[in-house]
Amino acid sequence: MDMNKALTISAAGLDAQTTRLRIIAENLANQDTTGSTPGAEPYRRKTVTFSNEMDRTLGVPTVHVRKVGKDKGDLPLRYDPGHPAADARGYVRTPNVNSFVEMMDMREAQRSYNANLSVMQITRGMLSRTIDMLK
Repeated sequence: MDMNKALTISAAGLDAQTTRLRIIAENLANQDTTGSTPGAEPYRRKTVTFSNEMDRTLGVPTVHVRKVGKDKGDLPLRYDPGHPAADARGYVRTPNVNSFVEMMDMREAQRSYNANLSVMQITRGMLSRTIDMLK
């Protein structure tokens, strides 16, 4: 595999993990965002789905974000009769964001990002050494 292909594959991985980290940050920032009126929908956790796509110019598969969706999981209820979004029984629907899950996803995305970055740094070093040898 030539070095341009390695750089392109790693760059696609960096881009995909950057999107994933942005979505995780958004989920964490909105973990307490409820509706403002009774029955209003609170924030729903966002999810990222990846896919492999062929880079036709290089002829190699690369990872891309296929879609950013919403988690259809149940919305937990919290008893807070004084909240503006409380229903007749005093319960407020809260976001389905679990900070523990988000932190684990963040750790995984960070490791993947670092792995792709390491590949790029090693490839760049190999290119530099090759150019130095040709001088």
